[in-house]
Amino acid sequence: MLRPFARFRAHMPTRPRYLCSRCGARWPCAPARLRLLTRYRDDPAGLLLHLGAYFYAALVDQPRTPPADLTRQMFGWVPDEIMHPDP
Repeated sequence: MLRPFARFRAHMPTRPRYLCSRCGARWPCAPARLRLLTRYRDDPAGLLLHLGAYFYAALVDQPRTPPADLTRQMFGWVPDEIMHPDP
């Protein structure tokens, strides 16, 4: 039997592999991305800082993983208007 509210557990990364603690997908998984976009909808810089902190931790935790792969994992899904805002 599921614990009360178990289905509402957040999709959070597990270290050191950065897989989702809930669904096992590479983090941020689709539900985590939606939650992050919703949470930071009025603060795109905050979203990038938040992801940057996880990116840095992933670089430390996975020194043999190419940085380009981690960059794609952490930032590749972010909409272009957030990654490259108009001046």
